[in-house]
Amino acid sequence: MPGVDDDLPAGLPPEEFSARIFGTSEPRTGRGLELSPFRGVRFVPEVAGDPAEVTTPPYDLIDEAAALRLLAGGGYNIVRLNLPRAAGESYHAAGERLRRWLDEGALTVDPEPALYVYEASRDGAVLQRGLIGAVGLRAESEKVVLPHEDVFPGPVRDRLALMTAANANLEPIFLLYEGGGDAARIVDDAAGGEPLLDFRADDGLTHRLWRIIDPALHARVAADIHDKQALIADGHHRYATYRALQARHHAAGDGPGPWDAGLALLVDSTRYPPHLGAIHRVLPGLKPEDAAERARKVLRVTEYRDEAAALDAHASASGPAFLLGGGDSLHLLTDPDADALSRCMPAGHSARWRRLDTAVLDHLLIGGVWDVPENETAIEVVHDDPSAAIARARRSGGTAVVLNPLRVEDVLAVAGHGERVPRKSTSFGPKPRTGLVLRLLRPDDR
Repeated sequence: MPGVDDDLPAGLPPEEFSARIFGTSEPRTGRGLELSPFRGVRFVPEVAGDPAEVTTPPYDLIDEAAALRLLAGGGYNIVRLNLPRAAGESYHAAGERLRRWLDEGALTVDPEPALYVYEASRDGAVLQRGLIGAVGLRAESEKVVLPHEDVFPGPVRDRLALMTAANANLEPIFLLYEGGGDAARIVDDAAGGEPLLDFRADDGLTHRLWRIIDPALHARVAADIHDKQALIADGHHRYATYRALQARHHAAGDGPGPWDAGLALLVDSTRYPPHLGAIHRVLPGLKPEDAAERARKVLRVTEYRDEAAALDAHASASGPAFLLGGGDSLHLLTDPDADALSRCMPAGHSARWRRLDTAVLDHLLIGGVWDVPENETAIEVVHDDPSAAIARARRSGGTAVVLNPLRVEDVLAVAGHGERVPRKSTSFGPKPRTGLVLRLLRPDDR
């Protein structure tokens, strides 16, 4: 796989770029899933302050306004490391700041390699619990770590510049696997002890962290997960960056090293099923009345006046279904025309992929009867909240397209088949909190 440098063509389409960087055609080695212990880097509350104030959601969920607000608070917030450009600083400055915080004692390097148990809960109910470790990087051809989305060169270049300057992984990606074995028992046993961290954040969740340092337990985890497949639930661009950083070191003749792994949270989805939310669309340039009228050519359209009733009908619909909002009434779109679907769907995809709601939306409606260009100006997105999408559409005079979430089993099956779901199809959660554990590639070399 080539490194991601300035000589990589800027116009490379995401499908080709993703195939190259994920390694769809690389020879198989037979290596399995690995999650290795490492010496974690953690904030020291006595110096850095309240963990709720220095940790954040993942970097790509923080918009410019939120970043500026966090930066205005000063102190040791993790955004000063993973979003330095919001403050007009370079990635080199962020790397220097990381090393300065280590020298100041705001961050500390744990003395022993560990796997870390992370938990997110709400009002005492555990929503997610899994292991943070260094996941071994695998080519997609190995069928061990499965991407389900394409990636773009720009974000990978951006994260590669940061990882290189920091010589560190600053936040974990989010992986899911179907387990139910020994590793799950080890995770739950560890969570019965006293946590290293226990705090409630502004996301309404309580975040906890434990440490497993026993090599015998590490060996049991390794044996249990070796033959499993892991789905990238969140962090495709960061995983691609791990692979690019690895390729860069190997091309430089560095051989095996810490760049052969990347920081990850691995969650057993059979023990702690993830929340899979929908990502709704808002089309500011398309009037809702026009959208509904054009959609009648290829789908059944049912009008609703009450939003709650429309949302209930949409949630209970079978097969691809979409709810249009933004005007005085809402319109439920169901039962797409089979001939129209056959004509618009791209060749080379499985039957399961062709039935995905987001595939039908992209090819039958957005690229078909509505003829809306696929760019961030023409298509905005709203995560999870359908009422927020409808309200945004009303403010802009445009159309909200509310989607039902994809099924986890469909995402797994599509990824296992070597396919990608359409862009902006999935919103897995809860996502791991950024700043709980960092990973230095060379913890003994400041």
